[in-house]
This record gives sequence, structure tokens and C-alpha cells, in this order.
Amino acid sequence: METIYFKGEPCHTYGTVPTVGTQAPKFKLTGSDLSEVCSCQFAEKRIVLNIFPSLDTPVCAMSVRKFNKEAADLPDTVIINVSNDLPFAMGRFCAAEGIDNAIVASAFRSPDFAEQYGLTIVDGPLAGLLARAVIVIDEKNNIIYRDLVNEITDEPYYKGAVDILKNVK
Repeated sequence: METIYFKGEPCHTYGTVPTVGTQAPKFKLTGSDLSEVCSCQFAEKRIVLNIFPSLDTPVCAMSVRKFNKEAADLPDTVIINVSNDLPFAMGRFCAAEGIDNAIVASAFRSPDFAEQYGLTIVDGPLAGLLARAVIVIDEKNNIIYRDLVNEITDEPYYKGAVDILKNVK
């Protein structure tokens, strides 16, 4: 169990986020067109999992915009934005925002994702949604960066994720 905060009030996750140096759990999510988005599609690529509660909040929307801009040009890197939002809503958001360098993937029918990554919020006002986190996975499926954002209303540390991607050989 991880402790995070929503507007200063503690809440908890089911399980723990995998640590740096461990193998990333495989995942299957749902794309905006209802196709499967799975980790196996990105072999030999680096993956940025930008995970958040909902695109219907300003901070979550900002994180998608920022990663679309800051990390999309990195070689052999794919950005996957993950929430429990419905895939249709995620697709509409990206179309309206002109976001074309990132993938949106819903975990709404993939409880294994949230369980394996330890990100389901189990209490407080956001219970049932995903916690805010950034996980970077290298070409060998190793976790090389992990940022579970302590206060859900804060943005993730973009620079940390981008820097690790720029410095990994």
C-alpha cells in the first residue's frame, strides 16, 4: 500500500508501485478506437507510462500536453497516457488538443494493470481511479524511472523522466 494525498488528505493505493531496476509487468489496455494496447507491441522501445486519475481535470490534461511536447521527439520512445477514462473520451480529448505524438489507453477494463502497478486508489474522494505516476521502461522491459506523485493535484516531475530518457544509452 502506498500513501498519497488529495488536497492534503491522505489516501491509499492497492499494492505498491514497482521499483526501479525491476521488470515492468506486462499490460493490456484499451486504445481510443477500442483496439488493444499492450506492452508486447512496443518491444525494443522505451515506454513512458503517464498515469493519472482523469483527463477531465486540468493537471491530468496538462501532463498529457507536456509529455506530448517534451518527450515525443525522443528516439525509440513511445508515450502511453493511462487512466480509467473511457477510450472515446480520451480520443476526443486528443483530437481537440491536437495531440498526435502520444497514445491514450484506458485501464477501464484492465484491473490487472492497476493491481500489478499498485495504482488503484482505494479510499478518499478519488477511490477507484488511478493515482498519478510516471513510469519509464527501457528496451529490455526494466523500470528505469518511477515517480508516484505524492499530492495528486500536483504535476509529475517531467524533467526527471525526460532526463533519464536522454541519458540512457
